[in-house]
Amino acid sequence: MSNDGYDYREQLGPEAEGRRLLSYLVERYTHSATAQWQERIESGLVLVDGRPGAMDSVLRRGQVLSWRRPGWEEPEAPLTFAILHRDEDMLAVAKPSGLPTLPGAGFLRHTLLGLVRAHDPQATPLHRLGRFTSGIVLFARSDRARLELSRQWAAREVYKRYRALADGVPEQVRFRIAVPIGPRPHDRLGRIQAASPSGKAASSCVTVLERRDEAFLCDVTIETGRSHQVRIHLAAAGHPLVGDPLYGPGGVPRPESRALPGDPGYRLHAAALGVRHPSTGEALTLVCAPPPDLRVLTPEPLP
Repeated sequence: MSNDGYDYREQLGPEAEGRRLLSYLVERYTHSATAQWQERIESGLVLVDGRPGAMDSVLRRGQVLSWRRPGWEEPEAPLTFAILHRDEDMLAVAKPSGLPTLPGAGFLRHTLLGLVRAHDPQATPLHRLGRFTSGIVLFARSDRARLELSRQWAAREVYKRYRALADGVPEQVRFRIAVPIGPRPHDRLGRIQAASPSGKAASSCVTVLERRDEAFLCDVTIETGRSHQVRIHLAAAGHPLVGDPLYGPGGVPRPESRALPGDPGYRLHAAALGVRHPSTGEALTLVCAPPPDLRVLTPEPLP
């Protein structure tokens, strides 16, 4: 079943300066073919500063580009979530693996945001998880809560713990990874976040929970919140996530792979999130049980 389409509105940045309307749209919005863009422009459905544009219209920085994308059939995704906590200020939910957090890459209704908004229209996500990362996503239910929780995120006051399955046999039960993360070249996306000496500081603490055949289960507490930090850091330490099609040893994209960050295969779960309640200031730790393949099978602690 198709969705209802979407109204796009974009204020043009410096990258649009001097570009022709048709070529800009074809390059920026690759979900539609050149012929489809030509038809929309000729039908007057693409507006520049509120007026229909022409295919050879020259764009300028600061102009407002708007157009409506007709309804389309979205990729399949698990259309479920579970409520972990709800009060006047916050909503915490458990996202399943395979469900995008926010619209993009052909997804609109089939997103956690779309599902949550149908249940709770005022909910605003405070962070996001990768499509194939499961676990806790926190939403604010008031402007006051959004501002205070966003402040906590910016001040690195939020506790974040992940569960992961990684390759290899680490020598230590506990170790810290401090590898900078920043943009690196990527064949398909141009740039991608990866381990980079010139990147931003990032820190993760790893606790090995269980050793398996050439792999280990671990909890990872991240002290910073860089994109794909757990995947990059474990790979940088020589232990890529089991099944990760993108990040290999060294924390950089595998040279033989054309995978994208949203491709499936890796095993990662957002297991715990700690904040101070935006109204009471009380410390609150939210937890989400991991999926079966990320649960500890042997009860004895490691030496």
